[in-house]
Amino acid sequence: MSGWGYAGMGIAMLIFWVLVIGGIAVAVKFALSDRDTTPRYESPSPQELLAQRFARGEIDENEYTNRLAALRASGARQ
Repeated sequence: MSGWGYAGMGIAMLIFWVLVIGGIAVAVKFALSDRDTTPRYESPSPQELLAQRFARGEIDENEYTNRLAALRASGARQ
């Protein structure tokens, strides 16, 4: 094998290891970033809970309006 054969083999080996290490780095980055994008659960607001109870029929319209007015007067989060 001539000098160019050894040089080509060295360059090919270098390219191979760069691709292997780069592939591992991309796979690790993808695996770690996938965990960070999990959706966070937010609890419903008091008004939403009250509306759900009214929709299920647990409370009547009069009680719903009274409680909603009380929530709004107390400044509960929207």
